[in-house]
Amino acid sequence: MEQLGFSFDGLASSDRGIYAIAGVVASGDLEILIERKALDGRCEVAINTSIHGFETTWRAVMQRFVTNRPLADTRVTVNDSGATPAIVSLRLAQAAQSLDEESR
Repeated sequence: MEQLGFSFDGLASSDRGIYAIAGVVASGDLEILIERKALDGRCEVAINTSIHGFETTWRAVMQRFVTNRPLADTRVTVNDSGATPAIVSLRLAQAAQSLDEESR
């Protein structure tokens, strides 16, 4: 199991939602948990993956994700079981949408 961590600064913020979950850890898929936390405006990302050697890919996918959403003061946890970048992006979008809809 490889564990990766990223931190992103300078993001927009939102007060919508407290937490959201998307996906299920199973063969070839992943689980995403997004939680609002007091992190001095940062978005912290923790990735647990069964596939080694893809830190650059993970960083690019997460950078794209946080750039397009108000995720300041947010922790994102990814538990991966070999999902492709397209599935990762889909699950991230689902979790972000659930977070936004939680407060409605």
